[in-house]
Amino acid sequence: MGKKHVIQKTEAEMIKEGEQLEKTLSKEPKVSKAAATREGKIYIFSSYNNTIITLTDTMGNVLASKSAGKIGFKGSKKSTPFAASKISETVGAIAEKMGIRKIQVVVKGIGSGRESALRSIANQGFEINSIKDVTPVPHNGCKPKKPRRL
Repeated sequence: MGKKHVIQKTEAEMIKEGEQLEKTLSKEPKVSKAAATREGKIYIFSSYNNTIITLTDTMGNVLASKSAGKIGFKGSKKSTPFAASKISETVGAIAEKMGIRKIQVVVKGIGSGRESALRSIANQGFEINSIKDVTPVPHNGCKPKKPRRL
């Protein structure tokens, strides 16, 4: 097994990321402050190659978004359950800073990271109102090709 490639950030990069987080926290949401500070939605999209987690308010306005590549995983490590749990921890920390306590979780995709991301969010102490699976399911598919004539 090879080395794990997680990007080590310098102090300047950490300060820059903290400033970007402060900018997102200082944005005024379109919803009233009372509703925006307590409730939100977390969308987990898990494919074979990556896992993307998005934090929104109840109206659907994006507050924060993270992916495995954004955190520092490269290649096939982006699709692992470990990477998905790390993403959900960072999104959970952002949600706590924003004051969100009640969340609704929407899961989409068939990747290996969906279960671990959901478990990691549940272990952070949020009050989960609902878990919804919106993975698209084909219900007949395309018309097959005609048989080849020789």
